[in-house]
Amino acid sequence: MPNWNLKNRTAVVTGAASGIGRALAVGLAARGCNLALADRNVAGLEETERMIATNRVRISRHALDVADREAVAALPAVVEAAHGGLDLLVNNAGVAVGGTFDDVTEADFEWLFEINFWGVVRMTRAFLPLLRAQPEARIVNLSSLYGLIAPPGQTAYAASKFAVRGFSQALAHELAGSSVGVTVVHPGGVATSVADSARLPAHMAPEEAARGRA
Repeated sequence: MPNWNLKNRTAVVTGAASGIGRALAVGLAARGCNLALADRNVAGLEETERMIATNRVRISRHALDVADREAVAALPAVVEAAHGGLDLLVNNAGVAVGGTFDDVTEADFEWLFEINFWGVVRMTRAFLPLLRAQPEARIVNLSSLYGLIAPPGQTAYAASKFAVRGFSQALAHELAGSSVGVTVVHPGGVATSVADSARLPAHMAPEEAARGRA
């Protein structure tokens, strides 16, 4: 959908309290797009709203953990009540785990997948009916450069981002010819707070986790 006019459309953005999610919210609001901002960080969401409120767009804030199945399933009705529908779903929320495969516990591996991959799948499944109700709509899934390459020390993170890439590409084929398009994005290194929330093995310092994250 080249040159898609976002004015008076509505977008859901996960991970909107900081980093890429906040930047996306600011950019969308500047183009006249109404926003449903979702994140676990309520204070961060409030700050994002303050940054975009002058754009005179409709904004709603939603405290959401994308790993919470029931909360995700309930969100479309809340967004529809607040905005009347949905045109764009941006699945941006993500976390990191530092360390080699031997370092990362099974629990931490699963924690990361619940957010980075299953969060994308759950949000897509939950909001697809609303998106299909529009004449044109789009899903944008944030993968990573590490959804294209897989360096050492990134087994969990790269696996989740490769999974997002595969899911998105297959879904795009399945939705071809419908009113819903699918885009998968692979950012490189971006200065975000993802390393601050990363889970690390006991021997690893936070600055080590921050190096090489994409």
